[in-house]
Amino acid sequence: MTHLDPPGGHGRPAVASAEPAAALARCVSVEPAKFAAAHWGRTPLLSRADELPNPAGFTDLLSPADADELLSRRGLRTPFLRIAKDGDLVAAGRWTGGGGAGAEIGDQVLDERVLEQYAGGATLVLQGLHRLWPALIDFTRDLSLALAQPLQVNAYLTPPGNQGFATHYDTHDVFVLQVDGRKHWRIHPPVLPDPLERQPWGGRADEVAATAQGPAALDVVLAPGDALYLPRGWLHSAQAQESSSLHLTVGVRALTRYALVEELLALAAEDPRLRASLPFGTDVADPDAIEPELTETVEALRAWLLRADPAAVAGRLRQRAWPASRPAPIRPLAQAAALAALDADARLSPRAGLRWQLVPQDGDRVALRLFDRTITLPTQCEPAVRALLTGAATRVGDLPGLPDDDDRLVLARRLLREAVVVPA
Repeated sequence: MTHLDPPGGHGRPAVASAEPAAALARCVSVEPAKFAAAHWGRTPLLSRADELPNPAGFTDLLSPADADELLSRRGLRTPFLRIAKDGDLVAAGRWTGGGGAGAEIGDQVLDERVLEQYAGGATLVLQGLHRLWPALIDFTRDLSLALAQPLQVNAYLTPPGNQGFATHYDTHDVFVLQVDGRKHWRIHPPVLPDPLERQPWGGRADEVAATAQGPAALDVVLAPGDALYLPRGWLHSAQAQESSSLHLTVGVRALTRYALVEELLALAAEDPRLRASLPFGTDVADPDAIEPELTETVEALRAWLLRADPAAVAGRLRQRAWPASRPAPIRPLAQAAALAALDADARLSPRAGLRWQLVPQDGDRVALRLFDRTITLPTQCEPAVRALLTGAATRVGDLPGLPDDDDRLVLARRLLREAVVVPA
């Protein structure tokens, strides 16, 4: 649980905060250390509302009225909505169209068509809410920092007595947060432990169906305020009870050891022995012909792996992981106004959730690595950058390491323009 580490520019958030711990506490009824040791990636965890710190539940994150707002007045477009019925997706053309004058694009959600589908028993799946709905943008950022993993959030709205999807498994861990209504969940052990994204349940549909006929590992009804953690691969199905149901599914896009393998193999292209062609005329369909080449290749790969550079692997993983977890949104107009009005008395704060690294460069320069770009600055700026990114709020005129306010203002303007810091 790296949110407890002190900030220091090694890919951690800019400012340590209690909010990530609070976000995780809303989802699990055990201490973070116990969750990490006993449940994370291993076994499900059911947490009842009265065991969680907010017994009022999760309506502050997305209520049924909020869902109606999204479906009717926000110009929602595909793919931010899916509709499922009887285990299959309903073709988008049956519930999308143009939005009238000035909004003729035909992929917009039509509320009257959505009503038709929902009243007919279909489940509505609002997707990508970590990018759409303010309360979930903030909650997802905090929970992502607590888990040190990228997250996504969907909402599932199911009519009374209906079930949107047949028994299946996900290739990512999930937190299920029951917002409204009651839903009956049946959980079965994996047919494939820890599946990768390239190993979806459809390729094992017969095994999944057979296992679902057996005894459930967990057979529960979630009520408002309850939460359920499911590691990837665990089979599940869910059916709304006597009233409509709304729950949030927080998907955890965790990196795996296979991701390390992928990056190691990508770096292995630097080894000339591994780039060598197979001998002329090799029959690649003949196991006897391939065997000596396979032996030599394995030996070359083993030798290369023993001298693999952890820094190089970490750099590639950073490029994969950081863009998947955006920091807090900024307000472009307010940011531009702060730039225009900036003076030595202005106070700046780090952009919440920003991950960064400061790395020395040749030629008296330092690189500030961010999730989407790298900024190069004079080395003398390093103390000031660290002060800005590790403090709650810093006065521009108090930035250390720079000779005068003119230099401090130049740096502050650059970091404001690059959306590294925001007005305090």
